[in-house]
Amino acid sequence: MNKLKYGFASLMFLFAGVALAQEQEAKQERESGHYNQSRFKQLYEEFSTPNSYRSASGAPGPAYYQQQADYKMDITLDDKNAKIYGEETITYTNNSPDNLEFLWVQLDQNVRAKDSKSPLRNGNGVNFAYTAGNFAETFVTEPFDGGFNIEWVKDANGKPLSYTINQTMMRINIPQALKSGEQISFSIKWWYNIPDHTVNRARSGYEYFPKDGNRAYVIAQFFPRMAVYSDVEGWQNHQFWGSGEFALPFGNYEVNITVPEDHVVDATGVLQNRKDVFTKDMMKRYNQAKKSYDKPVVIVTQEEVEAKEKGFAEKTKTWSFKTEPGKMVRDFGFATSRKFIWDMQAVKVGGKDVMAVSMYPKEGNPLWEDFSTKAVVQTLHTYSKHTFDYPYHKAISVHAKNQGMEYPMICWNYGRPNEDGTYSDRTKYGMISVIIHEVGHNFFPMIVNSDERQWGWMDEGLDTFMQYLTEQEYGKNYPEDVAPNENYPSRRGAPEKIVPYMAGDQSYIAPIMSNPENVYQLGANAYGKPATALNILRETVMGKELFDHAFKTYAQRWMFKHPTPEDFFRTMEDASAVDLDWFWRGWFYTTDYVDIGVGEVKKFFVSGDVTTQMKEYMAARNITESDLPPLVYLVEEGSADYTDAMKGKAPSESSKTLKEFMMDNMTAEERAKVKEPKYFYEVTFTKPGGIPMPLIVEYTYADGTKENVTYPPEIWRKNDKEVKRVMSTQKELVGIVVDPKAETADIDTTNNAWPMKDEKSDFDQFKEKVRGE
Repeated sequence: MNKLKYGFASLMFLFAGVALAQEQEAKQERESGHYNQSRFKQLYEEFSTPNSYRSASGAPGPAYYQQQADYKMDITLDDKNAKIYGEETITYTNNSPDNLEFLWVQLDQNVRAKDSKSPLRNGNGVNFAYTAGNFAETFVTEPFDGGFNIEWVKDANGKPLSYTINQTMMRINIPQALKSGEQISFSIKWWYNIPDHTVNRARSGYEYFPKDGNRAYVIAQFFPRMAVYSDVEGWQNHQFWGSGEFALPFGNYEVNITVPEDHVVDATGVLQNRKDVFTKDMMKRYNQAKKSYDKPVVIVTQEEVEAKEKGFAEKTKTWSFKTEPGKMVRDFGFATSRKFIWDMQAVKVGGKDVMAVSMYPKEGNPLWEDFSTKAVVQTLHTYSKHTFDYPYHKAISVHAKNQGMEYPMICWNYGRPNEDGTYSDRTKYGMISVIIHEVGHNFFPMIVNSDERQWGWMDEGLDTFMQYLTEQEYGKNYPEDVAPNENYPSRRGAPEKIVPYMAGDQSYIAPIMSNPENVYQLGANAYGKPATALNILRETVMGKELFDHAFKTYAQRWMFKHPTPEDFFRTMEDASAVDLDWFWRGWFYTTDYVDIGVGEVKKFFVSGDVTTQMKEYMAARNITESDLPPLVYLVEEGSADYTDAMKGKAPSESSKTLKEFMMDNMTAEERAKVKEPKYFYEVTFTKPGGIPMPLIVEYTYADGTKENVTYPPEIWRKNDKEVKRVMSTQKELVGIVVDPKAETADIDTTNNAWPMKDEKSDFDQFKEKVRGE
């Protein structure tokens, strides 16, 4: 028992010495500026204070509310002159606790008005070269007049209502405040010139096909739409400049669309008069499609389309659409043309049937007939698995040149083969990926309804992350569509894909938490970086089980509601018990990058003799050896106290005091089970980058075996520059690699190995390639 107490006393003395050394080291770090806890500070200063509308858990609060905007519309397409005429009645319900003095309506087509300020918002100098089309558009062509022409605004009694237009926003000057809980109805009549969406990549418009003289229309932002009023900022009436997308309330829609008789139409909502607008053949094929779960059924064939392309109907037909009861939408879009081939396939989602739909001109084949509906099906399955069962009755993919835009139940997507029908892998994968992405937007933000105008990453980043998961599942489910023994070649999502951006010029990088209008590289900022961050969070930081539960919790908490970034951040922590403030701060609030490496590696052996360092320590404090309990010392290889005799010995063989301690405090059976380490190492890991991340290390030993250890990111909480770890092992350590599987988006891997590998920089490799070396 005395020996045991003496052993504890020895340990206490050592702990006291270690604590003193750490305190001195921490003081030096603070004085040198290396000590930095701010990266692990909680985000209270950045977050809004929780309230009754939005709780601290990230869930909607007990007083959460949202407004409702219901629409009844009659739309007419003038195919000959490429114009749209519309009349709508909006019924707006004020569910907020506030009395509203006026209403704000969005006029997004005004971004294409002749007097639009949007083209003037960016500074630019002379380019040394222009494409012919870009030169003509910039310096020669008269600006397209594509803004709304508002003919009138009237109240429910048909009396004129005063309104004020400020660029892309229209204020409805109601005669008296709309009180909490009240409704108001008003009507608007308008028209506008439809743009050619192949010019300047307009989000909506037509493509003209000169060979047959037809147009294919993909139409959205075509009607005055209510702005969002919320507890976060009141009216979201930020102007639409072009990059920041849309913020919209939910509502019910009844829309009648009148088009040439030989056109087909699909749109948001349930088609109400199918028997009136479908031919008998189309109805027969449609009924077949409702029972076809393994392949699409063609509703309108290419042969039928080619026949219709030769004539232009003078008569019209009206297609009527209505949203399902209890399944409101935040927007409405439609596609129409006599050129559209149309196919459909039933999909089982959560025990109910959903129709996967594709519409495309013959110019899209054979790509579209082979891959479009297949991509829609995979998207519905994967997204539903990770969020919630897709609630709508259909999801439509429409072919449109150079397009990629999303609306409830319908989206436009690019991907066109060469005229002879051939296509590259890049074209094929690009098409499949954009379809997955745009159909996926049904979940974010069409249902989980974030504010795109303010926080582009909340729809684009979350959707790109889900796109990555879907692409990888697509590759597994359809191996015939991918190269043998390879994964689907996702363009975004994998950690290494974001490295060039994060390692780039900081002058042209903005935090993810930036308005889409205020960033230089929107694709990387709003799509690539947040998608990669979430992938790393799932694969490396949290683990799939914790992440998937938390992510699904967020989606289900906020489906058909208006979440903010804080609601997402809070929910991910609330549902996982993982403190992620350091992660959100580094990845989302800064432009820092990841760079972690191996610094110094020292080898130690056990000694029972008092070391030179200990003698100096005792001398400075007037301590004699008799004042100390028996101690065990670690001696660095090559130091003054080191001898070759220490190599290969177990600690108890080198230290008499340790051997006595084991003899006195352990049974023979316990001693037999002990595997005493023969080698001790102090490894210094460095972090030149600003973002703390899990320290993932692969250790290699002399016998060829490997050991993988992941230290939590909290290892960096007290020293932002470097940390040290002591290892004890029976085998000699011969190699260390940090982040061996490239999981963390480390921008510089030249410092990731010990012994350091002689790696040439990317620039040196580029120079050698140019020289042909």
